[in-house]
Amino acid sequence: MNGTDWGALATNLAVTAATAGSVLLTTFAIAVRRGLHRIVDIAWGIAFSAVAAVTWLLSTGHGDDGRRMLAAAATILWGLRLSAHIARRSRGHGEDPRYTALLDKAPGNRTVYALRTVYLGQAALVWLISLPVQAASYSSEPVGPLAFCGIAVWALGLVFEAVGDHQLARFKEDPAHRGRIMDRGLWAWTRHPNYFGDMLVWWGLYLLACTAWQPALAVLVSPVVMTLLLTVGSGKRLLEKHMADRPGYAEYAARTSGFLPLPPRRHSAAQRRP
Repeated sequence: MNGTDWGALATNLAVTAATAGSVLLTTFAIAVRRGLHRIVDIAWGIAFSAVAAVTWLLSTGHGDDGRRMLAAAATILWGLRLSAHIARRSRGHGEDPRYTALLDKAPGNRTVYALRTVYLGQAALVWLISLPVQAASYSSEPVGPLAFCGIAVWALGLVFEAVGDHQLARFKEDPAHRGRIMDRGLWAWTRHPNYFGDMLVWWGLYLLACTAWQPALAVLVSPVVMTLLLTVGSGKRLLEKHMADRPGYAEYAARTSGFLPLPPRRHSAAQRRP
């Protein structure tokens, strides 16, 4: 009979909590030694990849092999690509202003505060958001149309994220673009193609876990939390606050969708003002 092996999944949840914690604690030790907390962003994708790899190993004999492989491969590919991109982007840069501002508000010891709010907080988020990957791996339901739909959504998200990141990196490489706002390619359709793609990736992985109503309901919190993080949490909101005073950003925001890709507005209200 098809279903989810809930007992084995519970064991997996405990082990992956330790896995995510280990990755982030190791990153914390490296960051403290180097005096650079921005490297935690590199560890984000690595932690998801580690959780997916551990889940794939532990779920052997408990879930459908095709679904297990899809869940692990999709998560690891997404996580390692993201980590590699962030590592390249941050090479040669100092501390991220976001972490400087956060730690400047620390009520006590900055290092302890960073451990509690940044590293342990991110470990908890990695574990929570990866629930669909873990649940999918313990379902004996063979891969079907909904799973393929999920992989299609995941693939679209990965392309959006990767292409958006590549376009922005190429734009910044040109000295003639220094001080200018990126408004080309996917960035003409949405101010955050990478965040939009990230959201699609996790809704796609969620569909992979929807083998019955029980696991679908149990892990729904994961893509919802990721969507909120990207739109009103540490993603879109903080980045736009940081960019608000840049010359030309108000005009760009007036003609470009804030999140969902839409054709650029040619005649915004801001442009019609005398």
